[in-house]
Amino acid sequence: MSEISHFLSESVSFGLCISLIGFWLADLLYKKTRFVLFAPLLTSCTAIIIFLVIFKIPYEKYLAGAHFLYYLMTPCTVALAIPLYRQFTKLKENALAILLGIIGGILANGFFIFAMCAVFKINHAEYVSLLPKSITTPIGIALSNQNGGIESVTILLISIAGNMANIFGIIFCRLFRITEPVAQGVACGTSGHAMGTSKAFELGEVQGAMSGLSIAVCGVLTVVILPFFVNLL
Repeated sequence: MSEISHFLSESVSFGLCISLIGFWLADLLYKKTRFVLFAPLLTSCTAIIIFLVIFKIPYEKYLAGAHFLYYLMTPCTVALAIPLYRQFTKLKENALAILLGIIGGILANGFFIFAMCAVFKINHAEYVSLLPKSITTPIGIALSNQNGGIESVTILLISIAGNMANIFGIIFCRLFRITEPVAQGVACGTSGHAMGTSKAFELGEVQGAMSGLSIAVCGVLTVVILPFFVNLL
């Protein structure tokens, strides 16, 4: 076991290979079962964590090999502008509704966290760590640090929020009979950032485009609105 662990830890491509293989297998499992809790992102992350623990491979060693994937995040994010450009007419037609929907999502998130933290007597540092949970990670970390939050807690909650949107986004749309593609996209992007957007693209290009737009707008508006909530508790 130790020899295998040492070999994998020292392999420069180990992190990249296990990430790609893990997601590929998780995607096959999801396509075979269509079980909501087998969402590829959640299943692959869980499997990789278990693998690292069993073989006692430090996270830093894994990240050294998987770091290449981080470089793909920028072009992937920029690529979201392509479906948005294709749906520009629909964006103009629904601009006000989209803006109000995003603001409504930010306010609902803020008031919900405030209420829960007030009820359970959560301290201020943890409270401000929870507030940016529904926006993209770089902005969320910056806001958390700026307001005296705990960075690791913020990262964890952003990941959980994204996974929940990815897993349950379609279910909630069906449950509340949200059939308008623009509304579905705004809901996924505002509540679940990039992970919610990946699920929105499964619904259609309009949903994906609106969700991608919501990531950026939600991040900018959260920077403006968040100080109001920071001072509430």
